[in-house]
Order: sequence, then C-alpha cells, then structure tokens
Amino acid sequence: MTVSSNVKQCLATVKNIEAGLSTLASITGDEKAQRLFHEEMLVMEEIKQDIMKRI
Repeated sequence: MTVSSNVKQCLATVKNIEAGLSTLASITGDEKAQRLFHEEMLVMEEIKQDIMKRI
C-alpha cells in the first residue's frame, strides 16, 4: 500500500469514528454524555481537516 492509500484509509477511518460518535450522541439520554460525544466529534473534525490537507 502506498503512503497516499494509507492516508486516505486513515481519513475514512476518522470519518467512520465521527459518524459513530454522532450516533452515540443521538441515542444517549444522558446530557453529559451527549456533550462529551459532541466535543469528541469536534476533535475528529480537526483531525479530519489536518488529514485532508495532507491528501
């Protein structure tokens, strides 16, 4: 696998994590957990933007 392929695969993984966090935030009834999931989604967005710059 090339470096480019690895970076693209990493981006896909980060997007998948972000989607999972979104799902968890929407199904939990705990407001504190929702906030935590949302904060982590923001972190994933930053990581995603950094990876996209590298592509």
